Order: sequence, then C-alpha cells, then structure tokens
Amino acid sequence: MADPSSYRPRPGEIPDSPGVYRFRDEHRRVIYVGKAKSLRQRLANYFQDLANLHPRTRTMVTTAASVEWTVVSTEVEALQLEYSWIKEYDPRFNVKYRDDKSYPYLAVTMNEEFPRVQVMRGHKKKGVRYFGPYGHAWAIRDTVDLLLRVFPVRTCSAGVFKNAARTGRPCLLGYIGKCSAPCVGRITPDDHWDLADEFCDFMAGRTGTYLRRLERQMADAAEEMEYERAARLRDDIGALRKAMEKSAVVLADATDADLIAVAEDELEAAVQIFHVRGGRVRGQRGWVTDKVEEITTGALVEHALQQLYGEESGDAVPKEVLVPALPDPVEPVQQWLTERRGSGVSLRIPQRGDKKALMETVQRNAQQALVLHKTKRASDLTTRSRALEEIAEALDLDSAPLRVECYDISHLQGDDVVASMVVFEDGLARKSEYRRFQIKGFEGQDDVRSMHEVITRRFRRYLAEKEKTGEWADGEGLADGEQRTDGEQRTEGVQRTGDEQRTDGEGGTAGGAGPDDGEALTHGPALKDEDGRPKRFAYPPQLVVVDGGQPQVAAAQRALDELGIDDVAVCGLAKRLEEVWLPREDDPVVLPRTSEGLYLLQRVRDEAHRFAITYQRAKRAKRFRAGPLDDVPGLGETRKQALIKHFGSVKRLRSATIDQICEVPGIGRKTAETVAAALAGATPAGPAVNTATGEIMDDEDGAPETTADAPGEPVSAGTPDERRGQER
Repeated sequence: MADPSSYRPRPGEIPDSPGVYRFRDEHRRVIYVGKAKSLRQRLANYFQDLANLHPRTRTMVTTAASVEWTVVSTEVEALQLEYSWIKEYDPRFNVKYRDDKSYPYLAVTMNEEFPRVQVMRGHKKKGVRYFGPYGHAWAIRDTVDLLLRVFPVRTCSAGVFKNAARTGRPCLLGYIGKCSAPCVGRITPDDHWDLADEFCDFMAGRTGTYLRRLERQMADAAEEMEYERAARLRDDIGALRKAMEKSAVVLADATDADLIAVAEDELEAAVQIFHVRGGRVRGQRGWVTDKVEEITTGALVEHALQQLYGEESGDAVPKEVLVPALPDPVEPVQQWLTERRGSGVSLRIPQRGDKKALMETVQRNAQQALVLHKTKRASDLTTRSRALEEIAEALDLDSAPLRVECYDISHLQGDDVVASMVVFEDGLARKSEYRRFQIKGFEGQDDVRSMHEVITRRFRRYLAEKEKTGEWADGEGLADGEQRTDGEQRTEGVQRTGDEQRTDGEGGTAGGAGPDDGEALTHGPALKDEDGRPKRFAYPPQLVVVDGGQPQVAAAQRALDELGIDDVAVCGLAKRLEEVWLPREDDPVVLPRTSEGLYLLQRVRDEAHRFAITYQRAKRAKRFRAGPLDDVPGLGETRKQALIKHFGSVKRLRSATIDQICEVPGIGRKTAETVAAALAGATPAGPAVNTATGEIMDDEDGAPETTADAPGEPVSAGTPDERRGQER
C-alpha cells in the first residue's frame, strides 16, 4: 500500500486551469482518469487525510504511485480527452459501462450499388443507415419479412447475388415477390436505390404519407375494377400496419429523443436507454457497472453519455436527450453533444406529460435490470471470491491471488513442442493477456526442462520491463552471476517486423520471436510504457500454476529462484488425482472434491491445456502442409501456384528443364535456376495411395502429386483417437 504523500506534487506545481489527470500504479499502468475545471482544486481533494476520503477513493490513491496531468483550453476539450483516455487505457478505478449484450441493428447498405437490408452488430460503417438497436435479431427479421412485401429490397449476400447474376436465375425471394431481383436486371440500379430509400424513410418514422398513398392507390384500383391489384395493395397496407404495431406510439408529437434512466445502490448502477424515433420506441439497451469511485447520479449520466455518443455523429445523436439528473456543469456536455450532432441538442430532465411518464417506464426497466443483475451475479461473484480465498488458505498465501497465470507444455511424441500461458484475473479469464511459446532451448521431449525454459523467459522479460521503468537498479533482480547477453539486450522491447508478424493458428504470431518473447494474441506495434499498459510481461502474477506434479513445480520454482524472484507463489495441479503440489514439499495438498478453489484451479489448468494443444496442432498442420517449393527463397505463394498450375504437379516440375520453367509467366531465368536446384536436392515424396483399394496411383495417370507431408517426415499412423492419445 502506497502513501499518497510520497508522490504528492509540491505546492505550486499543479496549474489552476482545466485539464485531465491520470493516476498510475507502481507498474506504470493508468488506474484512474479524471477531468477538472481546476486541476489544482480537484487534485488537492485526493491528498487530504485518508480518513476523510471515501473508501473507494482511499483504495485508489493508496494503489497509485504517481499522478500526472495535461492542461487543455476548455472544459469541452477536457471532456473529449477524458473519454479518449478512458477508452484507451481502460482504467480499473473508472466507471465503465459495458453492454450486457451486443445489440443487433437493422442496417441498409446505402453505400452499395444495390443496397442490401441485413442484421448488423458491432462498429458502425460509413454510408450504412442503421435502425435500432433491437433486443433480438429475430425481431429484426420479423419486421423485415413483413416489409419486404411492400419494399422488395435485396437481402442476399454478395456471393448469392453474384451467383444469381452469373446464372441469370434469381433466388427464391425473387420468385415469390419479396425481392425485386436486381441481380437479373428486373429493376434498374437507380430504381432499386429509390426503393431502399423509401424503406429507410418508412423505418425512420415517416409512415403516414406512404400509407395514405397506398390507400389512394387501393381505392383507385377498386374504382377501376382492378380487384386483384386492389387486394394486393390491401394486403400491403395490412403488412405495414402490422410492422408499425411492433413499436407503439409513445410520444404523439413524433419526437426524436433518447431517454436515459439510472438505478443505483452503493456498489453498482444500471443504465437503461430507450431510443425514440418519430414518436415510437425503436430500440432499447442497457448497461451495468460497478461503482469503483465515489460518484453522483449526474456523473453517472455524464459517463453514460460519453459511452453512448462517443463514437456517434450526425443524426445518431438525437435532438433531445432526457435524463434523470444533469451533469455538473451541464454546459460542456451539452456543447459536446451539439458538436457531435452538428446542430443543437437539448439535454434536460422531463417535468410533466408524456415524456415524464415514459421516463418513469425507463426508470422501472433500469430498476428491474439492476435487481436481475444482482440476482445473477450474487452467486457468481460470491463463488469466485470463495474460490480465491480457499486457494489462498490452502497454499498459505498472504492474500487472495487476484492474478493467476497457468502454464502447460504440449507436443506430439516430442515434435512441435510448445507452451501456453493463460491469465485469470479475479477468477475470470483475461484472454487479451494469453501468450504462447515455442521451445527453442533444446529439441525432444522433456516437459520439466521445457517448463523451466518458459518460466525463465516469461519472468526474465518481467525483470527487463521493471528495469526499463526504473523500478530496479541495473542488474537488480537477476540471479548472482547472471548476465544478460548482447542478443537479449538487443531484442528487449523491439517491435516484431517482417516474418515475426506471421500469423499461425489461433490469432497469434509464430516464428522469429526473440529468445525471451512470448507470442501475444494481438498484432501491431509493441505497447510502450508511457501508454500506461504493460508490455507483454510487465505485470506479475500472485500465483503461478503449472500443469503437472512435483517435477514441473520444482522446475518452475528453480527458474524463479535463479532470477531472484521470491514474491510469486508456485503450485502444480496433477491430472491423475487432482493433487496440488507445492515447491519443496514431499506431500501434496489435497483439496476437497467439492472445493470451489479446486474447481477454479481445474478451470485454469484446462484452459491452459486447450490453448497449448490448439497451438501445437496448428503448428503440426502447417508443417504437414509444407512442400519442397516452400524452401525456395524469393518464391511467393502466387508464383508457386502458377508453377503447379502450369506443370500439374511437383513431380512434373522436378523433371522440367530450366527453359521450360522459364515459360511460366512471372518466372525469370534466375528464379528458374533456383527452383530447379532446390527440387534437385529435395527428396521426392512417396507415391499417392488409394486408401480404399490399396492401389498406388501413378502421377502420370492424372493423380496430382501430394505435398501434404514434408519430405522425410511420415504422418503418425493410427486412428484419430489413437493419435489424440499421443498428444500432450
């Protein structure tokens, strides 16, 4: 626990102007972001007597190790910068609203030649008109199914559309009148675009004019005794009215507004939003958050507005936003909303009439959402807390292990040896922190030695990050006599480039990593210390779990001892009897089978095993797919395919002359000589065999030569179940 006086700025250092401030912990991670009209007055509140602070604020300032600030010109700039930093750093002590689901929208792709109506989730795209959000995707499909009778807009995917255009035959919807079939030219692009525009107008609430027009057309058709056409128009009107009934009128003046309600207690808050367009409720969404800081209802509303409109612009921000309490001060928030929309936005509390009645409905929904959330989470949160406490008690730890890392080794009979690292924080998987390793120090099957290598690499990087941030003096944290090699010094903190960013398997990088690199699940530049987020291994666990028994635990503990790390606990979970092994202990710790702590350790171990074996299988599959052309320098995938297409197989290519290889488009003389030399030195693959008859299929008879297996590397025999049994 840090003393706030140890990092309190000296008098006169803090400016008396608007700005945004950041608190960082000892690992340089940003843990809190705030804004202030006067930085001096606001920050002074954090450095008063701890007994006078709110418990959550006291926890934050004692967790922090430093504070810094950025001066801006206006409060609106401070609001924008605060939102950007909260989104970038994800501080643990800030209020963060999280959707309880990914809400679907009805989207019309007006940016395409033939607009398409579909269900969309996630980030909004430019040129696409969105309606919603809806509670369920089936609600969108029901609405669209009704409207396609009147607005037969394209709903098919690009692949189906191109296939229909190629064959000249529309899909089933085109035959039954629920698509105007632009794929086969039944309607021009301009007419189809107008049809999609009418669909959008109807969804946007401009329904009265269109219904009256259809009613006039129905009356005219009946008067002219075109009864079939009149009946069809009657059914169209009925379909539109049925679609309109799905969103009843709640505000008679066709208002466009968002209504936000907040239900809260001392620990949590639930937010419900009703999206009203054209006087009708077009969508509903809800968030729940932990109140990790002392905060008023007005501040909760302000954070909700940032979350709701931080990525929106134009008509996505309505003219009117109704809230239960106004932020203090309200002017910067209202000005920020006006800038997002491009025109005036009214932010106010409804006082009377239909809007106040609707706000009461939204408030009831928020209250019910909070009750439901607490009912669902109570057992889950209690169970996780009990599991962590049981682990701490069983392993004799000073406190509950809030961050647990688990390691597993996987291979197939000693080949493709890899390791995984999974991270659980507060009893929940944190997949963005997963890492995976290739064993490079030796070849063959040795789980104990592999575990020692992985733990050494992971924690050596941790010490390197601490040393770079100045938390350690030069050489501190390394074992006596251990020196970092020049190669290690060069690779620390360097971004991967070129081949080092190749993807392999489950979203991670493969190959080319430095000797101490674990391979992350994310791509792009390495995170810098100034960003407030840890670089790869900068944040230490309280507990390391290894998949295995006493030998693996001893190897992990020996690796930590060699690095001089004595504040990380180690244990192992053996599969056979689910025994928990501790370093330097001859007897295991046996947790009851009904123990929540044992269940959590099993979940962590099983997740590490899943992650490791997925990576190992991906590497093995990639190796088996390798062929002799893969080793030819400078020969890319396009030219490899061109060679195989021209000659038909690697066998025919191997027997070709250099002049014949030069005939392939894109292959020059030098490349042809390189290909011929590489194939001449490669061992030919065995003949293909028909597994049903046992017949050897000669390549000259038309069977292409397979390149599935690397030369000289036989595929393991046996049934799939037998092969899985050989994996670890």
